[in-house]
Amino acid sequence: MSEELELAVDRTRCDGSRLCAELLPERIRLDDWGYPIFEPGAIPAHLLPHARRAVAACPLLALRLRRPGED
Repeated sequence: MSEELELAVDRTRCDGSRLCAELLPERIRLDDWGYPIFEPGAIPAHLLPHARRAVAACPLLALRLRRPGED
């Protein structure tokens, strides 16, 4: 059974470093100020390793993976 996860960002921590979009361009694009905008829905299994890498690389720990519907 696969785990369904989606991306979430703590907007009070994010400084718009843009690193997440560089590491996961398939799911993250940037707004006009450099803050992440996510594709809605669960991350496909083949992209989960890349999503985990983007979360781990976030310099301010603003990015995380969560189960859909979690706050």
